[in-house]
Amino acid sequence: MELWEVGVIALAGLWAGLINTVVGSGTLVTFPVLVALGFPPVTATTSNAIGLITGSVTGAVGYRKEWAGHGRRLAKYAVASFLGAVVGAALLLSLPPDAFETIVPVLVGTSVLLVAVQPLLARRLRDRPRPDRTGSPVLYVLVFLVGVYGGYFTAAQGIMLVGVMGLLVADPLQRLNAFKNTLASVVNIVAGAIYAVVAPVDWTVVGIIAVSSIVGGLLGAKVGRRLPPAVLRTVIVVIGVAAIVFLLVE
Repeated sequence: MELWEVGVIALAGLWAGLINTVVGSGTLVTFPVLVALGFPPVTATTSNAIGLITGSVTGAVGYRKEWAGHGRRLAKYAVASFLGAVVGAALLLSLPPDAFETIVPVLVGTSVLLVAVQPLLARRLRDRPRPDRTGSPVLYVLVFLVGVYGGYFTAAQGIMLVGVMGLLVADPLQRLNAFKNTLASVVNIVAGAIYAVVAPVDWTVVGIIAVSSIVGGLLGAKVGRRLPPAVLRTVIVVIGVAAIVFLLVE
């Protein structure tokens, strides 16, 4: 690997760690970069998922004050995320690589759309009265399904979690964001552990992203909250659209 490639991947990992903590969808930065550098889509997905574990955990720890006192609830949600991640990772590894490569543009497009409409979603969640269905079976099923998606393709699972939970529980958005960071970490850890054993992984890429995303996660927990969300969102959308075009013409 050339030195400039290491630098590009490290910069992408740092930005992804920051974005994951504040907005979500950091995968839409690192995944296109890895594919553009010539890594097969499945290898890019698995290596990226393992590499971003450190950044997602850092971000979850950075938001620990927001979920303090709600650990029992969060643990129950985490079980659903855990099971979903196992199913999602199994799907990625059992389906033919060609199937994944075919659906990737759709997944990236869906993720970009979710990022783009996030401000509207946030306003609706903030302004409308919400029920308090913290123990609803529907909530656990939806968290499980988001975990399946996250185990298969990690991008935008955080936005999905905030949307799902925001519709069914009455917690403020900052607490939902803390829940999102923690549950996404669970999915990444579970899926990453499975990938590490049975999937094609580039460990050099994993190491670069792991280190740089730690820095990004720390920045996201401290400084990233002060950055204009529109700036972070614009970067994600631009890179995501470029990734779709690249994948379609490749």
